[in-house]
Amino acid sequence: MAGSERQREIRRRRKRLKSLNHLKTRLAKATTSEKGEIARKLRAMTPGAELLIHNWKLEEVDR
Repeated sequence: MAGSERQREIRRRRKRLKSLNHLKTRLAKATTSEKGEIARKLRAMTPGAELLIHNWKLEEVDR
């Protein structure tokens, strides 16, 4: 058995957090077009993406 649904949920959350941290570190050196791509990936990754985009100040480069 692959584990309980709770364990899968925790695994997904940890992977998402790791991916978010990776994107945030890349954001420091990113060009304008790369920042737009990071915003696109955030939207695909998590339902709270708009809040992250606002907090990371990506709304002016996106769109």
